[in-house]
Parts: sequence; C-alpha cells; structure tokens
Amino acid sequence: MITERQPWFKAVFQLQGSVVPAVLPRVIVCGVFGFVISILHLFAFHLYMPTLASVIPSIVLGLLLVFRTNTAYERFWEGRKFWGNIVNAVRNLARQIWVSVEEREPKDKNAKISALRLLVAFAVATKLHLRSEPIDSDLEGLISQSRYQKLKSMNNPPLEIAFWIEDYLQEQYERNCLDSYQLNSLKELLNILVDCLGGCERIIKTPIPLAYAIHLKQLLLLYCFSLPFQMVDDFGLFTGLIVSLVSFTLLGVEEIALEIENPFGHDPNDLPLDAICATMQRNIEDLITLAPSVRDWKTTKIEDLSVKPGTSEF
Repeated sequence: MITERQPWFKAVFQLQGSVVPAVLPRVIVCGVFGFVISILHLFAFHLYMPTLASVIPSIVLGLLLVFRTNTAYERFWEGRKFWGNIVNAVRNLARQIWVSVEEREPKDKNAKISALRLLVAFAVATKLHLRSEPIDSDLEGLISQSRYQKLKSMNNPPLEIAFWIEDYLQEQYERNCLDSYQLNSLKELLNILVDCLGGCERIIKTPIPLAYAIHLKQLLLLYCFSLPFQMVDDFGLFTGLIVSLVSFTLLGVEEIALEIENPFGHDPNDLPLDAICATMQRNIEDLITLAPSVRDWKTTKIEDLSVKPGTSEF
C-alpha cells in the first residue's frame, strides 16, 4: 500500500497514528509532579538535588530504550518480510497452477479457479489466525460452504487450507495433468506459505520478556520523577513544563516500541494486512480472466504471425 507524503507541519500535529494519546496521561502526571516540587522548593523546602543525576545515568536509560525500540522494529520488519513472501508465493503458485495444470474436462477450469481462490483464503485465514479472530464473511466468498463451516471448528484454519491446496495438486498429478517436476515446484511454493505462517506465529507467541519490559518501565518512572529535583533550582516554576517535555520524549519512544512489537493487529502502526489481502484477491481475480499464452499460440494461425514482405512490425 502506497501512502501519500504528508506536509511536514501536518504530520507534526497529527494525532491519529501517533503515541500522544497513549502517553499524555503519564506526561501530565510527571509534569504535575514537577510543578509541585517547584512550588515546594520555592516556598517551603530546599529540594534541589543534582546528585540524583548519577543514580540513573541518562546514557544507560538511552541505551535501554534504543535496544527496546530496535528489538520491536526487528519484529515488525520480520513480520513484513514474512507477508511479502506470502504475497510472492501466492502469485507464483497462482500463475503456475493457472498455466501448468492441464484442463481435460470443462469442470477442470472451475477446479483451478477454486484452487486459486484457496490461495487468497490462506492469506485471509492467516490474517484472522494471527489476530485471534474467528472465521468471518471475508472467507465465505472464497471457499465452498462446506469448507467454510469446517474451518470454523479448526484450531489452525490456514494450515487446513494449505492441506486442501496440496490435496488438489496431488490429485492433478495422479490424473497426469501435472508432471513430477511441476508438482515439486508447486509444493515448494506451498511450503514457503506454511513456513511464513510458522514465522508469524513465532513472532506472536514470543513476546518481549516480561521482566525486561517491567524493569524498563520502572527505570523510566524513577528517571522522570527524579528530574524535578535535578533542575528545580535552574528552572523554578517552569520545572513542570521541562519535565513534561523530557517525559514525553522518553515515554513516547517506549510507547512506539509497544505499538510495533505486534505488527499484525488493527492499530494504525501495524501492518496493513487487510489491504495486502485485498491486493492479492484482486491479483487472483485478474489472473482468472486471462487465458494462458500457450493456448493463444496454439489457436493462432502461422500466417497471422508472419510479417509480409515490404512491411514492418513497428
């Protein structure tokens, strides 16, 4: 999916897709705490403690945040690569099935169309499986009603669809509509689909270790709450504002990592799986309307392809 480039200032003040709504309550708490410390320091107590800056060195916290964000982005990018492989494998499988499987009876073409739509159904079922969502109407138009009902009772619907695709390929081989080389090539592409499904499941089922996530949150809280004591003597009543800005920066980076570490959801920062599946479906439906070129060559007369003397093709 191609997105238009936004004007720079419009992107700066855009709330949709940003982490501002998520971190704003925490930022307000830190800012209010800083303001209270500045009031107490100004009128009641001497609360300036510059030595607190050495308790949690900013470079240590920065390295922890960078590691957290890089780990989350690696998961996001790995998920995108898996889905890129799914798109490529579906297109290659569809093209080879459409061209290679021989049609001996009128019903063979309908069987091929059903097999091609099963490829799209695999992608849609994978999307729903990764989101822990039940089988819905998106699949109903791609498979038969009996298969649709059967998928509702399956623990891993995309794996069942992969079985149906392989069963179709094996049947065509036994009918001598495919040779062994074509069958092996198609099965390798089908294996890629199943491997990508397993890779996406690995991302979902292997979250960031809880102890690491908790420890980083604790350090962020301690650091943000120690900031007012480090700067109250320099900024006075503006301490709360400065603490809010610093807290927004740090908490925002951590929230970005939380947003992208599971890239298969519905959030604006997740992968556009709905658009990817819709693109695959359009590709398959376009392919179904085409006749393989080998048939065009067989039905075209030789004299229609020859160039008459004294004429040019261009």
